[in-house]
Amino acid sequence: MAERSIILAAHFVLVPLIGQGHTIPMSDLACLLAGRGARVSLVATPANAARLQGVADMARRDMLRLEIVELPFPPADDGLPPGSTASIDSFLRLFLDLYRLAGPLEAYLQALPRRPSCIISDACNPWTAGVARSVGVPRLFFHVPSIFYSLCDLNVAKYGKGDHDASYVVPGMPVRVEMTKETWSSSFFTTPEWEEFTKDAREAMRTADGAVMNTFLDLEQQFVASYEAALGKPVWALGPFCLRNRQDEEAVHQSAVTAWLDKMDQSTVIYVNFGSLVRMPPKQLYEVGHGLEDSGKPFLWVVKESETALPEAQEWLQALEARTIGQGLVLRGWAPQLAIMSHRAVGGFVTHCGWNSLLESVAHGVPVVTWPHSGDQFLNERLAVEILGVGVPVTPSGNDKAVVRGHIARAVSELMGDGAVAEERRTKCKDYGEKAHAAVVEGGSSHQNLTRLLQTFMRSDNKEL
Repeated sequence: MAERSIILAAHFVLVPLIGQGHTIPMSDLACLLAGRGARVSLVATPANAARLQGVADMARRDMLRLEIVELPFPPADDGLPPGSTASIDSFLRLFLDLYRLAGPLEAYLQALPRRPSCIISDACNPWTAGVARSVGVPRLFFHVPSIFYSLCDLNVAKYGKGDHDASYVVPGMPVRVEMTKETWSSSFFTTPEWEEFTKDAREAMRTADGAVMNTFLDLEQQFVASYEAALGKPVWALGPFCLRNRQDEEAVHQSAVTAWLDKMDQSTVIYVNFGSLVRMPPKQLYEVGHGLEDSGKPFLWVVKESETALPEAQEWLQALEARTIGQGLVLRGWAPQLAIMSHRAVGGFVTHCGWNSLLESVAHGVPVVTWPHSGDQFLNERLAVEILGVGVPVTPSGNDKAVVRGHIARAVSELMGDGAVAEERRTKCKDYGEKAHAAVVEGGSSHQNLTRLLQTFMRSDNKEL
């Protein structure tokens, strides 16, 4: 009896790490895959499932095959530690707590009528490696940082860091990268528990079937090739994810902000936001505010509610707002970052150099003042300033912890200035922005890579006629 082969759409199960900086790009990836016809199951704890309600609503509106799969997890542990009290050890406890999701995830996968085509899990969820082996499903890891950072990290792990108290050149890189203890994230993770988790994470990356990265070839091509060679497996550069998602979602939130931006001249406003985890103590907050005021440039500054919890901080901020009416706008809490980035009035961004923020800025042609605080941010700064040529460090050394108002005023003025160097920086960033948009449309490198990824995991079921 003849057989016919039925081609089934690929089914991806995505397992993000708890935390906004990891969950947002993974949910963007979920929408990206579903938008190309794949079935996508986005795994979440109960609290994260509630935060992803907007993604679920958008999927229903656009008739995408995207579902939020809620796994049981004790509420007390469900979410990142509060930013005001978070420490390296508290993050480690969270990462280790998440290992308890292995059983519920395996139970969900085993109950499916057909095995999924592929699991894509955050690199900080190494416990998914055992689950994937148990159910016999291919697994890709998703690494949140830049490929430049990821390659540095891989090569340092492979060849060693040398003397932590001295500067050293990262081996195996296509460009010279000299680092110090203060600007290498791994130097902070030296407890036996951290070393054990890091070892587990590296092993999970080594045994994966490939990597998915939120970048594009015209931005990091030389590092993509080197990273692929070092891993010995495919690296799928599919970004920037943000250009294909979230624009419509944020548009409904932007009216109050754009009403202010609409009054400003083109490319004159400096946008200031330090991500979801950085918390400025009052003394540092004051330096930022005075630096923005002293720069004389129009500014849009996002301040977290927790940063102005003290009455004196609230009073100071209110006084700053009164002094800078017409020059500055302070947003408390959340800000529609993509809507702000894409506004014609925004000409620069003061950032902590988290990869999501940095990539969003470059993708919209907005150059940056770089102020890294931890982790991969120091190497992301190197990429932006020294390799891409789209950034100005907040301090001349690029890593001075004692940032004061003079540093901020100088860096903002340099970034937003009229000289030839500033104009060249803007031109480079605009060019990268145009290339970012070209990468995600049909025929672009990221679009083609996504097509290959979908084809790789397309499934065929043989059925008898």
